[in-house]
Amino acid sequence: MTGQTVEIQLLASLDQVDPVDWDACACPGTTQTGRATDPFTTYRFLKALEDSGSVGPGTGWQPQYLIARLGGQVIACAPLYAKSHSQGEYIFDHNWAQAYERAGGRYYPKLQIAVPFTPATGRRFLTRPGFDAVGMSALIQGAVQIGSDSGLSSLHVTFCTEAEALAGAQMGLMHRTSQQFHWFNQDYTDFDDFLASLSSRKRKTIRKERRTANAFGGDIRMLTGDDIQPHHWQAFWNFYQDTGSRKWGTPYLTRPFFDLIHETMRDDILLMIAERNGQPVAGALNFIGSDTLFGRYWGCIEDHPCLHFEACYYRAIEFAIDTGLQRVEAGAQGEHKLARGYLPATTHSLHWIADPGFAEAVGQYLQAERAAVAEDIEILTAYGPFRKTQAEEQE
Repeated sequence: MTGQTVEIQLLASLDQVDPVDWDACACPGTTQTGRATDPFTTYRFLKALEDSGSVGPGTGWQPQYLIARLGGQVIACAPLYAKSHSQGEYIFDHNWAQAYERAGGRYYPKLQIAVPFTPATGRRFLTRPGFDAVGMSALIQGAVQIGSDSGLSSLHVTFCTEAEALAGAQMGLMHRTSQQFHWFNQDYTDFDDFLASLSSRKRKTIRKERRTANAFGGDIRMLTGDDIQPHHWQAFWNFYQDTGSRKWGTPYLTRPFFDLIHETMRDDILLMIAERNGQPVAGALNFIGSDTLFGRYWGCIEDHPCLHFEACYYRAIEFAIDTGLQRVEAGAQGEHKLARGYLPATTHSLHWIADPGFAEAVGQYLQAERAAVAEDIEILTAYGPFRKTQAEEQE
């Protein structure tokens, strides 16, 4: 590599890069494991977002995919977007935007390295094996240079890995932490084995919730691969629209997105459909990584007590145990997950702000925020549902 210069390109569409080159950086271990560690940075997932119109003109997520080449070979890439708002990110910077604009600045557009609408941790600087350091450095320098040359306010890298966050901080980006709730597999043999690790009171609560949920008058079908049929997606679309309209006003994903992932990703999907009297009434969409089950969307057209907990949390745990997955990520927020066996986990992001004065203020805020997040996680972990003493089991 001596004497060679890394070339940076911006691409407006994934049509402009070979899928093999992208996935060689995004999921180099897929051929060994059969599944990508992170299904969301694969070519097929990001292409489905693009081809379905879920990102692109009119969405506020304009693709600007970042490609790094060395000697003509793609050595790194990143899902970069120009953003005209802060929706669909789950690492909130609305207060930053308001403060910046009150001071007379223009916060939007900004640059975002992220998987749209997906608060799941994964690599954001996608590097071909053997090019980790040079690839990440080139992508960071390239993105910051693009932001600076274009007069943009900021660059944000959300839900990156801890290793990327630490390396990015060494390169001058600002490190931010937040928290989610994840379930961790401690080599449980089955769901009862997991329950045995909980306090007596929590075990009783979960068993009661599961009985209540499964008495809704129907069955929950756990579908993956070819068991998922096109009509299941129409049912799930109805659920998704209901949730989207209540949470965001307008659902982020379009109807064609679900048809596209059916064609290209159904072997990496776990779709739970609750049916009553032969009719789908609720559902949960999960993506399967090589070691993690990612819970993404829940929706329903009928309300049934505890059905959400059963479909989204308990069935996900059962699936993870049965298939040997190490973790379940159940999405953003939700302290109610703590009582159901999900523990607080740190999430990471990186930020660059062009204005030096504003960057200094944000940096001071992030330092205090990191301390508060760490303290919150420590407290919540102490209140976790797991057994602490033998005496507690004898209560």
